[in-house]
Amino acid sequence: MTDKDKVGLEAEGDIAADFLEELLDILDMDGDIDISVEAGRAKVAVVSEGPNQDLKRLVGPDGEVLDALQDLARLAVQSDTGQLSRLMLDVADFRAGRRERLAEQARGAVAEVKETGVKVSMPAMNAFERKVVHDVVLEAGLSSESEGEDPHRHVVVLPA
Repeated sequence: MTDKDKVGLEAEGDIAADFLEELLDILDMDGDIDISVEAGRAKVAVVSEGPNQDLKRLVGPDGEVLDALQDLARLAVQSDTGQLSRLMLDVADFRAGRRERLAEQARGAVAEVKETGVKVSMPAMNAFERKVVHDVVLEAGLSSESEGEDPHRHVVVLPA
């Protein structure tokens, strides 16, 4: 990634952070905004010190509200820059925790495939979740593919 690319991604993060700060003000919620660049994407996280039930409302059941907020933040970036955004949004460390749980499930599927030599289908997941699983499988030296149509799209871990 070039310095120019990183500056562009940081600008995406700034635009999304401004949007989210306004939203938090409207909702009268407290939260700090952290901006970073990870894996070629802008990453914005809304965090608070200590437990904050208000922020958990921004996650919603199974992260549905978080997914919608991410789409809105991406639209805010696109509106400002004219470019599509792949920005990742996390609230109250929901995605970070979800990523670790998915990685553990993926490692279990990898172990099963290596032991039995038979492909393993995982439960339906959204795009973020499938990416986490694909990365873990690749790191373990196996391959995987996504099958099905949303909302039933899932990852299949394949034998070597």
